Amino acid sequence: MRKLLVFSMLFSAVFSLQAQKYFTKTGNVSFNASSPLEPIEGTTRTASSVIDVATGNMEFAVLVKSFLFSQALMQEHFNENYMESGKFPKASFKGKIDNIKEVNFTKDGTYKAKVSGSLEIHGVKKPVNSVADIVVKGGKIKSSANFTVTIADYGISIPSAVKDKIAKTAKITINADFQEMKK
Repeated sequence: MRKLLVFSMLFSAVFSLQAQKYFTKTGNVSFNASSPLEPIEGTTRTASSVIDVATGNMEFAVLVKSFLFSQALMQEHFNENYMESGKFPKASFKGKIDNIKEVNFTKDGTYKAKVSGSLEIHGVKKPVNSVADIVVKGGKIKSSANFTVTIADYGISIPSAVKDKIAKTAKITINADFQEMKK
């Protein structure tokens, strides 16, 4: 009988920990590095992310080749010349929600989450901080965040022939709908 009680308690603990993780495989990540001379925007709807709501730990990953552009040639140049997606196939973020205790994932509402961590692009990791909006509604979680990165900080070289056509910074926008992770 005692073994059954211990097993039940252990099963409950594992189940409650499992219910504290949410994920998506359809996160929307876009960037804008437009200049006055040319619009440069790429978008993907295949970012993967996991949030552990108990600890605030979170991760995002996106395949660089999944970004789509309005012009095929721009997409080709992005992958081959700038991002070198064959050599650096993914971009990722690993960090945490610093004010996790202020975000109630069980109560409907909109919460401001302070997020910090390490963003890796083009094989270079840099610390980033941002504020994300987290909306909890009917047991579903949506998040959105914006931040800006300096392209040169990530070792991305822009040839002098086109340097005036590409902004020195890129605005990154992330939107994701999360669902409960189940085993």
